Amino acid sequence: MKSGRTRDVLTTFTLLAAAGVLVGGCGSGSKFKNEPRPPTPVQLTGVVTDKEVTISPKRVGGGPVILIVSNQTEMAHTITLEGGGSTDTVGPIPPLDTGQLQQTLKPGTYTVKAGSKQATTQQIKPGTLTVGQNRSSSSNQLLLP
Repeated sequence: MKSGRTRDVLTTFTLLAAAGVLVGGCGSGSKFKNEPRPPTPVQLTGVVTDKEVTISPKRVGGGPVILIVSNQTEMAHTITLEGGGSTDTVGPIPPLDTGQLQQTLKPGTYTVKAGSKQATTQQIKPGTLTVGQNRSSSSNQLLLP
């Protein structure tokens, strides 16, 4: 029969050995890659008036974009972002309200259109957005979620 002290030493040794095996196996797989983070999202603003859609800034680098559009007309409009082989819509946005589009944009030229269900005598001129070379990774930026 073993003494209580010997049993405690053996139990401690067994637990430490098991913990060492578990810790040694963490992160050692060959499939582990530290991929760079995507660029920080850029916020753009847009305004819809009776005459045109305005986007600011008009040029950004490729990556995640959040477009907040304000409808400054007297009727509801659906906002459409087209380009780079994709289309995204939001709305209808009521008069004097805002809508938001969120997308990762590739380099190219994009159009932002405002449409409505009612026929209008004058079409609203679409806004354009030029997306340049992809922005750099946000891996080295602090205080990001």
